[in-house]
Amino acid sequence: MIGKLERNWIPPPHGLYISDSRWSSSSSKRWKQRQTSDSFAREAKVQGLKSRAAFKLIEIDAKYKIFKKGQTVVDLGYAPGSWSQVAVERTKPRGRIVGIDIIPAQPPKGVSTIQGNFLSVEVQEQVKRFLSDPDRGRPKQELFASSDTDGSPETEGAISYIEQEQHDIDDVQGNTERTPPNEKGQKLEDDRRIVDIVLSDMSEPWEQTTGFWKKSLSNPHIRMMNTTGINFKDHAGSMDLCNAALRFSVDTVRNGGHFVCKFYQGSEEKHFEQKLKKLFAAVYREKPDSSRKESKEAYFVALRRKKDVAMEDVFGTDNIT
Repeated sequence: MIGKLERNWIPPPHGLYISDSRWSSSSSKRWKQRQTSDSFAREAKVQGLKSRAAFKLIEIDAKYKIFKKGQTVVDLGYAPGSWSQVAVERTKPRGRIVGIDIIPAQPPKGVSTIQGNFLSVEVQEQVKRFLSDPDRGRPKQELFASSDTDGSPETEGAISYIEQEQHDIDDVQGNTERTPPNEKGQKLEDDRRIVDIVLSDMSEPWEQTTGFWKKSLSNPHIRMMNTTGINFKDHAGSMDLCNAALRFSVDTVRNGGHFVCKFYQGSEEKHFEQKLKKLFAAVYREKPDSSRKESKEAYFVALRRKKDVAMEDVFGTDNIT
């Protein structure tokens, strides 16, 4: 209730409690003004999207057709969830979307999420373990259609238990017959790579210097979506995250899969692009119309992962850890 302190309320450091309005910076005021006049931000609200960033991915998909029904998609730096919303819509009804972010956020419907710093090896291994079961996090398919089916794609896709069992048996037998003994090792490696698309909209977290007391749970200061405004620092941080996302993709993206990664423009982007070209058949740079013109952000769109490309082929033997 307004005007009463919560029972477990803890006073801020140094005993200070000052209204947010007293600390509204000029930058936050400019942000609010920009949001009010931003057509993409307004349209995102109308469509029930978490943020205007959804339109960037929508533009990319309209041009490159990266999404298909039933895909497994990993969304790095997913919060607040607009890219995941697009991925759910484009891969339904059986698509599997897994989001990872350092901040706690309510995931969109149909999205599985893991909270953690993706730069941590332990977090990456946790994501891989989650993905190792191809049905974990995937919407369950109905075995029997209801009596009031209307012929929609969701009900037309329902199959019987016996048909599903026979389909699984045929798959196992077919795969066994087609796999020569000398290719079993490669097949096992391919079977571990079950991700169709890796999306990365991460930005390097930066250290907190003020505002320790406010929104410490719902809006932590150290997060994957912050930038400093210092071009060199933002670029260097984004390259670290791009490389982490690419390493993860080498281990998890299936042959023919795709990779979309935000980066901040700078001197290292060409070197990173060369790494992408070693792993993917085609690599493009994109600056979507919905990306603000004054922003230094851009996106790499890497299509169709190549076969038989190992980590050392992409990063070199000196950079393998």
